[in-house]
Amino acid sequence: MTEHEHIVPTRVYYLIFGTLMLCTYLTVQAAFLDLGHFNTLVAMAIAVFKATLVILFFMHVKYSSKLTWAVIIGALFFLGILFALTMNDYLTRGWH
Repeated sequence: MTEHEHIVPTRVYYLIFGTLMLCTYLTVQAAFLDLGHFNTLVAMAIAVFKATLVILFFMHVKYSSKLTWAVIIGALFFLGILFALTMNDYLTRGWH
């Protein structure tokens, strides 16, 4: 059986894992702070950063072909459309 070489050194995976653990700690600490309406914004910003790290490094998208990048960008585009349509419906209701 042949051995597969890693695209990046194992040290990078440990650094990304440590960064994800630090971000998880920051998310928990931010939950205990009273930031008003910014609690959701801070939690979502940290979550997006963590998801980006996972997609780029653990899913090897950073080193993938342009077709993989096109699929991911297309998926994010349609996710944005779904969020926009959902928020358009939610924000125009009269039950504020």
